[in-house]
Amino acid sequence: MTEDEIRDRIVATADELYYARSIQAVGMDDLRQAAEVSLKRLYSLFPSKESIVLAVLVRRHERWTTGLEAAVEEEKVPEGRVLAVFDYLLDWFDTDSFRGCGFINAFGELGAVSPGVANAARVHKRLFQEYVARLVSDAGGGPELAAQLAILAEGAQTTAAISGENTAAGQARRAAETLIAADLRSMAHS
Repeated sequence: MTEDEIRDRIVATADELYYARSIQAVGMDDLRQAAEVSLKRLYSLFPSKESIVLAVLVRRHERWTTGLEAAVEEEKVPEGRVLAVFDYLLDWFDTDSFRGCGFINAFGELGAVSPGVANAARVHKRLFQEYVARLVSDAGGGPELAAQLAILAEGAQTTAAISGENTAAGQARRAAETLIAADLRSMAHS
């Protein structure tokens, strides 16, 4: 097995364990055992737990971006592409493993003590907001609408994680439909 394959296995294992149990609840020995690597090998690839957490967040960002963009690309109508964000959330919330946004979770656990984790969470959220802004602009909406829809999506993630129910995605989607319609009417009358 190559170093890259071992590294990928460690990151995938850490991602699964951290997301299911929390970052602070998973010790390096737990990770070593689950990833089936020696502690020496683990530390040679990742000199600190924070370096593993940051690698997990890079992986999560890539998976989120790829999945979201694929869902959006299935829609051809600009307004439908915006609403596809909320459909993507519903599909995600319906998974048995859903435990909320990994970035919000990591920020909540480590953001105050790890500038790297705080920055990774901020960058991820900023990139999501910029993506929503592009979708909204393509649909003829303005920057205020984009900000509102991003906040709706973020709120839906947190609400679904805390409540353990997927209904927040549908509620956020219906609110998004209302906001889009109002914004497009307003833009048409400007």
